[in-house]
Amino acid sequence: LDLSNGVDLGDAAAAELARARGLQRLCLSRCKPMTDMGLGCIAVGCPDLRELTLNWCLGITDLGVQLLALKCKKLRTLNLSYTMISKDCLPAIMKLPNLEVLALAGCVGIDDDALGGLENECSKSLRVLDLLTCRNVTHTGVSSVVKAVPNLLELNLSYCCNVTPSLGKCFQMLPRLQTLKLEGCKIMADGLKYIGISCVSLRELSLSKCSGVTDTDLSFVVSRLKNLLKLDITCNRNITDVSLAAITSSCPSLISLRMESCSHFSSEGLRLIGKRCCHLEELDITDSDLDDEGLKALSGCSKLSVLKIGICMRISDEGLIHIGKSCPELRDIDLYRSGGISDEGVTQIAQGCPMLESINLSYCTEITDVSLASLSKCAKLNTLEIRGCPSVSSAGLSEIAIGCRLLAELDVKKCFAINDVGMLFLSQFSHSLRQV
Repeated sequence: LDLSNGVDLGDAAAAELARARGLQRLCLSRCKPMTDMGLGCIAVGCPDLRELTLNWCLGITDLGVQLLALKCKKLRTLNLSYTMISKDCLPAIMKLPNLEVLALAGCVGIDDDALGGLENECSKSLRVLDLLTCRNVTHTGVSSVVKAVPNLLELNLSYCCNVTPSLGKCFQMLPRLQTLKLEGCKIMADGLKYIGISCVSLRELSLSKCSGVTDTDLSFVVSRLKNLLKLDITCNRNITDVSLAAITSSCPSLISLRMESCSHFSSEGLRLIGKRCCHLEELDITDSDLDDEGLKALSGCSKLSVLKIGICMRISDEGLIHIGKSCPELRDIDLYRSGGISDEGVTQIAQGCPMLESINLSYCTEITDVSLASLSKCAKLNTLEIRGCPSVSSAGLSEIAIGCRLLAELDVKKCFAINDVGMLFLSQFSHSLRQV
């Protein structure tokens, strides 16, 4: 049962919910009027709960969570993000015998002292822990918590603490760790080095928007992570082709690579991706030096399903044609503000990628109704963004409405040639439309 954003749902509503004794999944996100009294009713009345989401329920405190942990022993997933809990309820949570996923993002009461109290606790069932934006946590608190969760597979410390050698070393206590998210963290000297040494089982690493990442550090860490499948280095503006060469040579099994706004990668370096990482399914190189030769190289990644190449000013139809001919599994392509793209390239994508579900052509000012006519043959298309395309008209939009019956999201802002006629076709045929 999902009652998210029930801003008027309080303890009385919770008492009614408690009558559903067989309830197993319940989402009460942003039900801010609810207090411990309401949560207590649910805890007593719904002992079979497996998943419970309480993020932004600001009336919930340690008392209610302690009662929940006492009564709902079958809980597997518990989201307490952005609530007012503190260290007092953590021991009770850790005693839940089946708990696998625990989210504590943005909990200001969770600090080193709170996590330090867990050193004598142990949860062998917990697999996923989210401490996103817990800004009062340092490597000291992380060291305490990892001792209590030896079987952890996924840890999110994004916008949390500095990545120091001490933090990296404590991950040695998590030999099974597969996913580590450090988005927005400051990387201190040798911090990444010890992650490379300690986390050899990692399959996913996020360093998005981290400061302090260098070619030397990144090259070392990827050389150690032989099983890495997903890497996010978005907005790391100080790394160069040296890192890209290390990534593509050390991690040939990558299926996801996100590197938007990494401005020091050259077109020659970007070509290494297509030549060495042929298993890629997702690639984000938005705002890069990519050119048509790079797109030609990327066409070797025949399993691509997501390709984001917006704000790539050096690409044209010539390069995009290679993608259309070689990537039949493509589902999502972003060409935002890639001004060298016209109808010829879009037509090749539409013809060569029958699974296409989403395309962003915003501010690709050369496209016309010819592009929309070709995209109307993509029956699975559900998202179309053509903002700021002055040459598309109601004629092209009508073809989209007739051919793409699954269309759910449409952006036609600043398309001044689209008038009421186009809107009428949408109202007649686009019954799945949710957002315009």
